[in-house]
Amino acid sequence: MKNHEQALEKDRAHTSMLERYFEGALWNSRWVVMVAVIASLITAFGIFYMTAVDVYYTMAHLVHYAQLDDEARSHLKAQTVAHVVGSVDGFLLGTIMLIFALGLYELFISKIDQAHESGASKILYINSLDDLKDKLAKVIVMILIVMFFEQAIFLKPTAPLELLYYSLAIMMIGLALYLSHKAYEH
Repeated sequence: MKNHEQALEKDRAHTSMLERYFEGALWNSRWVVMVAVIASLITAFGIFYMTAVDVYYTMAHLVHYAQLDDEARSHLKAQTVAHVVGSVDGFLLGTIMLIFALGLYELFISKIDQAHESGASKILYINSLDDLKDKLAKVIVMILIVMFFEQAIFLKPTAPLELLYYSLAIMMIGLALYLSHKAYEH
């Protein structure tokens, strides 16, 4: 009987050691998320850089704005507004990548102590995967609204039905903003 109990105890110790090694390896596998965190940061910095360069060249084209005739000035103004709206879109996309990187890091690796100590914006606090998805969804909705605005600048409704569709699209955007705001309150 004693030999049997000793054999069972030895088997449990071996299983426990194997289980500890496996759980340790499983827990440490979360570090693979660092690939996504670093790639997302690089992408965010790249998008911020490209958008900043676009803003610089957009502003550089405005140097001779006052010297243009009315038609050329009107065309340049429309183009500039479209580029500025596109820049907002670019910066929002960079922001998505930054929030995504920070969120993945906080969810899988560790809380960012400096963010919590400095009293940073609550948009950077990520407590769950659903929290990360909600924050990303809000920024994506804003990007879609900006993209709509960018395209709407050049729309010239010619028929009453086109004007109705245009109005309905604006109303749907307002509804989307309202619903996303209400969802955030809860």
